[in-house]
Amino acid sequence: MLLFVTSGYAQGKQPEKDKLQHSRSLNRLNKARSPYLQQHADNPVDWYEWGDEALEKARKENKPLIISIGYAACHWCHVMEHESFMDSTVAKLMNDNFVAIKIDREERPDIDQIYMNAAQLLTGSGGWPLNAFALPDGRPFYAGTYFPKAQWKDLLRQISDIYKNQHEKAVAQAKAVTQGIRSQEVITVAGKADPGFTTEAYDKLFDGWDSRIDHKRGGYARAPKFPLPVGWEFLLQYHYLTGNKEALKAVTTTLDAMSRGGIYDQVGGGFARYSTDARWFAPHFEKMLYDNGQLVSLYAHAYQVTNEEKYAGVIRETLDFIAREMTHTSGGFYSSLNADSEGEEGKFYVWTKKELENALDSKTAKLLIDYFQVTVSGNWEGGKNILYRKSDAGTFAQKHNIAREQWEETLAQARKTLLKERSKRIRPTTDDKILTGWNALMLKGYVNAYLALGEKSYLEAAVKNAGFLEKNMMGEDGHLWRNYKDGEAGIDGFLDDYALLADAYIQLYQATFNVHWLRLAKKITGYAITHFRDENSGMFYYTSDQSENLVARKMEITDNVIPASNSVMAGVLYRLGEYFYDKDHIRMSRTMLAHTEEYMAKGGPYYANWAMLMGLIAYQPYEIAVMGGDAGTKSHDLQKKYLPTALFMGGTAENLPLLENKLVDGETMIYVCRDKVCQLPVQEVRDALDQLEKDW
Repeated sequence: MLLFVTSGYAQGKQPEKDKLQHSRSLNRLNKARSPYLQQHADNPVDWYEWGDEALEKARKENKPLIISIGYAACHWCHVMEHESFMDSTVAKLMNDNFVAIKIDREERPDIDQIYMNAAQLLTGSGGWPLNAFALPDGRPFYAGTYFPKAQWKDLLRQISDIYKNQHEKAVAQAKAVTQGIRSQEVITVAGKADPGFTTEAYDKLFDGWDSRIDHKRGGYARAPKFPLPVGWEFLLQYHYLTGNKEALKAVTTTLDAMSRGGIYDQVGGGFARYSTDARWFAPHFEKMLYDNGQLVSLYAHAYQVTNEEKYAGVIRETLDFIAREMTHTSGGFYSSLNADSEGEEGKFYVWTKKELENALDSKTAKLLIDYFQVTVSGNWEGGKNILYRKSDAGTFAQKHNIAREQWEETLAQARKTLLKERSKRIRPTTDDKILTGWNALMLKGYVNAYLALGEKSYLEAAVKNAGFLEKNMMGEDGHLWRNYKDGEAGIDGFLDDYALLADAYIQLYQATFNVHWLRLAKKITGYAITHFRDENSGMFYYTSDQSENLVARKMEITDNVIPASNSVMAGVLYRLGEYFYDKDHIRMSRTMLAHTEEYMAKGGPYYANWAMLMGLIAYQPYEIAVMGGDAGTKSHDLQKKYLPTALFMGGTAENLPLLENKLVDGETMIYVCRDKVCQLPVQEVRDALDQLEKDW
């Protein structure tokens, strides 16, 4: 393997200002649609977008590629841009010796996957910004993450020298790395013909979780801390199916700690991407749509389980933030908010003690300074304070001998005042592209919030978003576009777009009983089966057979900050199979699940979505049909409860197989069924819940 300078990561360092003057003329990224690429339009680097023009130039001039990947909200991407890509001497090194390509990882996750795999193979780690060096055909021979300017310049010289004078070594390394990439996270063997999933196997899955959990501070036992919501969703399901109280305690400890920490915006609602420390205190301040969509769902489910009003508060505040700052008038949701404003990370969100005192009356200011752990010298950088809490509102009110209701009212008014004051500051930029898969996560979050809290405006927002995605992102045959920007959709969808949107439409059907959404889910899934599925293994590729050929065609198997597209698709197939009596869909789902069963016990959160599907199958889902004029109300009353293995259907039309012959004139009947065998129909929600609680 070639030896290169390793990537550096200068935690907490601020960008070094460019001391050299350069032309402010715009490069070709000025015409890009991606907000992230447009951020680099005034760089002196001769950036290209990914495409034939850049690859052909590299081939003709026999230059290696620099493939630099990031996203608009990425703090360290901005640091490297200011330090290196705005520097004329660095730009000259890059322009003279390389063909430089800029990629928005959110637009092109397929490309990002490949070069992230390269970085992990070569350095043992990954992250963004991601900077890869490749042959003109795209095969990578080195990759790293953030490099300080001096280190980056040295690396550019080394890579250029090796490419020119030891070319055969670069080619050999590219061949080895590409083989490694192609062998990672791809399943080629045939699946089991008739896999079986038992409750005994499912019940053992929690055994490997104890060492992963920070039982004191919540989250996973490491730093930095990412929420990884799907892991906690699994533990909620596990608690429901097994009665294990430790699983529930792990979830509530985590949700309490996150909502008190700096990772949660204590003034405006919504969550940052992750905490840099183990106590959820100091975030990187970017806010991502996919995190907030999933966390709304998680807090909604936790509320259904515990009936804790504090979780309802987090849901309301987060959705207020989404409506206020992340929603297009047409109903689509934006991708992210930047971590930086005025070139400084977190500046928009942090406060001095004096600023709080100036914004609030003295009595309220004194209370909030205590509540949010504010000090004169600051609890963070530059004398500033990240607002966080050590206690909930009730405990704090008791400590100060204030009635809880009075303190909650004071706090709500103070937050409004601080939000108004904060709005006068220069805002972080918004990445206003609309991504299908991420919108689906937020759509599902709105549906789950509606089911938990009964707030009709949440369902209205979900339906509006669902209609926007159908109108703008979907073709007649079920083809999806990935990206919507400036009134135009583009980039063929990837598997996560199909899987997540189908999953969200299924959930929307359960909340509305409008079979249109269920049929759309089926159409989308049918397209994915035709164009993404590997017939031999039964798994799905991340890219369509209609997509361009990259150096590798990958499969997404392990769950991460977003559940793996294969695990989501397996769940979609199973549910659609149940709704439409489609044995082929169920067989496909079971085959996919069988590929991952052996990894679940040790995989923890990285196989959590797979584990949830295993629980659904092993314990057998309930099919709950609610038929009649009052079906919507009674269904919603049922769905206020946490019922993760129930499939709801109904309305006033017998438009699904299980609904046939279920309408009774003048009555609304509830049918609780399992494996197509139903108990006696009942009219009262309480009676249906009693049937669900029986072991049958």
